[in-house]
Amino acid sequence: MWDNRFEEILRQHLPFLPADEKLREDVALMDFGLDSLGIVQLLGALEDTYGVRFRDDALTPETFQTPAVLWNTLHRISEIAG
Repeated sequence: MWDNRFEEILRQHLPFLPADEKLREDVALMDFGLDSLGIVQLLGALEDTYGVRFRDDALTPETFQTPAVLWNTLHRISEIAG
């Protein structure tokens, strides 16, 4: 599972996710209000927080489908950068 920073950042970009609702790993991020502008802002926040850069091959709609896919992508990028 992901760390607390990831969930805090992600929740900031999901306006339709109630604060008291558990963030499941398989939830569709678009269903909770993540749109194209939100993706750009989320991407910047993740890059700044984790000190990584998403490469072009990671910038696909599939990367931003669910929290689990996004976390796995971020984790993979972090390992490559680290």
